[in-house]
Amino acid sequence: MSSGEPAEADPLDRLRDSDVTLIVGGLAALYLAYVLVGIVAGLSPRGIFATITQLTLLITIYAMLTLALNLHWGYTGLFNIGIVGFMAVGGYTFLMVTMPVAEPAARSAGGLGLPFVVGLVGAVVAAALLGFVVGLPSLRLRADYLAITTIAMSEIVRYFYQSNAFQEVELGGILLGTGGGSGLVGGYTTPFDTYVYDAGWFEGVVEFVDTTFQISGTLGPNIETLFDALVLVVVVVGFYWLLKRTGESPFGRVLKAIREDEDVAGALGKDTGRFKMKSFMLGCALMGLAGALYVFFQLGNTVNPTVFRPRLTFFVWVALILGGAGSNTGSVLGAALFVGVLFRGPLYLKNAIENLVEFPDAPDTVAGGLSGFLSLDPVPFIAFLFDNMGSLRIILLGVVLIVLMKRRPQGLLGHRTETAAAVPLVPVETATPSSVAGSDGAEATDGGRVDTGQVDNEGVDGGGEGS
Repeated sequence: MSSGEPAEADPLDRLRDSDVTLIVGGLAALYLAYVLVGIVAGLSPRGIFATITQLTLLITIYAMLTLALNLHWGYTGLFNIGIVGFMAVGGYTFLMVTMPVAEPAARSAGGLGLPFVVGLVGAVVAAALLGFVVGLPSLRLRADYLAITTIAMSEIVRYFYQSNAFQEVELGGILLGTGGGSGLVGGYTTPFDTYVYDAGWFEGVVEFVDTTFQISGTLGPNIETLFDALVLVVVVVGFYWLLKRTGESPFGRVLKAIREDEDVAGALGKDTGRFKMKSFMLGCALMGLAGALYVFFQLGNTVNPTVFRPRLTFFVWVALILGGAGSNTGSVLGAALFVGVLFRGPLYLKNAIENLVEFPDAPDTVAGGLSGFLSLDPVPFIAFLFDNMGSLRIILLGVVLIVLMKRRPQGLLGHRTETAAAVPLVPVETATPSSVAGSDGAEATDGGRVDTGQVDNEGVDGGGEGS
């Protein structure tokens, strides 16, 4: 090998430094922590398994939403805080398309009775069209106008589905509707019921697991949840691959140029408005698909307007900030950290500690909890905190965000650099190892590489917004 040719990286080193390893390692560490806490606290194996399956399901849902938001904010710099509105449109459209047609004498609205896949396509199309309607006036403006428009849109959508005016609407002789404040209930046989849950092979798997591990109580519902989570893992991989290819394409490089300086991108002859609209519609479509899958897998094929509150948008933003905007790998890890540590972690830790220590009845007020300190007894205050752990999580979220903005505003995987071209800009036969794209850092699968503290002439340092 000549001195001018770059040395090939060891396959083991590339695997160790790859983004897949980061994701798998992070999830493994999270699951191991949950299992160890459960074992130390004496929780039942069935309870630990149920917690892990639910944790996986939630992580996949938030990973999908965070990846879609990363396309808006991390790639294009679009400040979308109406995520929950696009989710609601996707979820409601999915049910209205797939629910059976209402009987002539029925008192409640039905659907179009179309296949499951058609419902998912309808959710994607409906959310993308809503993104077009919202983006048409607001994407032409700068600053925070898109944020104002999207949050207003999300509340309009929620109140639209909550209104009884559209509870039942006859369309072409078919009784449709939003269900008003009561929402919609699928209540029909899905392909998963036919080919999985009610199939003989699935019942055999459940029986084999129950017999082999001899865990008290049936594991059937938990194994169903695990299957749902594995299906969503495949969807997350699809989201990841799509956004990876988008970020590495010429289209993705234009989006990042718009994020850094829209005026410069426009001066180079790019129609920035058209690029932003395409990016916005694609991200909204992915949010609509995530909303449909959320309704089907997490909510049990039911939907209610109270589910789609603004705090869900806030949670997705927290996950993106944790992982680092601009990094698809950071989006997945941020979703895992948010769900496992900040969202479900406090409640799981509470159950584990209460299984070891028996607390007295908690006071009803903060003053009642603090009164124990007068007698040097902190137990009433601790009992009060444990009894209100659900609300305490929000305070914990705020504290984590403050510390993160102070110590590491770029997030877990922020400050990544990426090459400007998919091929080396210097001929390989004359290139030095330092001039070959990606030779000075670990290869990343989300369109970038681990930052070494330097910015190439061909790269763009994303700064606080990632890259």
